[in-house]
Amino acid sequence: MDTNALSQKFSDIVADMGLEVLGIEFLPSGGQSTLRVYLDVVEAERERREAAELPAEVNVDDCETASREFSAYLDVEDPIPGNYVLEVSSPGIDRPLFSPAQFARVAGEEVKVLLKAPIEGRRRLKGNVVEVDGEHIVVEGEAGRFEFEHADVESARVVPDWVALGYAPQPKPAGGKKPK
Repeated sequence: MDTNALSQKFSDIVADMGLEVLGIEFLPSGGQSTLRVYLDVVEAERERREAAELPAEVNVDDCETASREFSAYLDVEDPIPGNYVLEVSSPGIDRPLFSPAQFARVAGEEVKVLLKAPIEGRRRLKGNVVEVDGEHIVVEGEAGRFEFEHADVESARVVPDWVALGYAPQPKPAGGKKPK
């Protein structure tokens, strides 16, 4: 199955809804595989939603509508052999990265990268995206600076900044008691 071609077809399907397909994951399984499609709101639609004081992120209605459209296409074209479950999702706060352009959008942020083959003995990298030049990506973290081509990436995700999101554990006040 060509996930790039399917991603492009799905992008065409949701373009009129102000959505884009960030990427597709196909997770084969002996019994029932999963086809996961990640959606995002395109910038113009995001601005329109914000101006209308609506949530600017992908919501359940977006996922439901896209899922119906994708299902209709998959039923007719049948590009995937066997049984599978279709999941349509927002990227979430730990958004997956499927392209060099998506790495460039998160420049300066921390990412986790799983490489197809080790670089300097490491397949798992964690660090900040410091440079994206075409297909060439540079990530720098505690373990050092790593340079690789996007084609070498098996998977990648943004590491959420839990402190900035307000989800990090807060220190207890002196004496260990909660304030009244």
